[in-house]
Amino acid sequence: MTPGAPGDPVALDDVCALFERHGHDRYDEVVTQMDHARQCAALARRDGASDALVAAALLHDVGHLVDLARGGAHVPGVDLRHEVVGADLLAAVLPPSVTEPIRMHVEAKRYLCAVDPTYAAGLSAGSQRSLAAQGGPMTEAEAVAFTTRPGAADAVRLRRWDDAGKVEGLERPPFAAYRATLETLARG
Repeated sequence: MTPGAPGDPVALDDVCALFERHGHDRYDEVVTQMDHARQCAALARRDGASDALVAAALLHDVGHLVDLARGGAHVPGVDLRHEVVGADLLAAVLPPSVTEPIRMHVEAKRYLCAVDPTYAAGLSAGSQRSLAAQGGPMTEAEAVAFTTRPGAADAVRLRRWDDAGKVEGLERPPFAAYRATLETLARG
């Protein structure tokens, strides 16, 4: 089964299996998807985030793994809307408190680029490459509208962990350490 194919039922085991099978891929960053996920979740925990936001930090790039499971390969400059693919996949098993920050984390990058002149310069090379394909910095009107949306603040927090969670060789708790949290959220 390829989780995320239209009409496929999805279970938490399927989501975790995506990370086991495809988490070794770097997908245009210096760290693997698995290391990135673990670092982001650890940063969220360190900052006292809710369990839902920790789960969002852990799973925010699952859309990339769905693409890999479908046989895709990363193509720089092409936006496959991984944030939407991932949020839609996870919506079958996890609540909006997890999926909506994931859905909005690319918009949060565009927002931060628009409102913080130093932010874009601090992006990883991979994030800088993807920014143009994702629409570039928001316009002033888009930025104002973004801040009024429910969940915008959580999406910005997630985005900052996303940016910080790309350190080669940094040890973090294993993916399995978050399984109980994911199961609790899935039972909702």
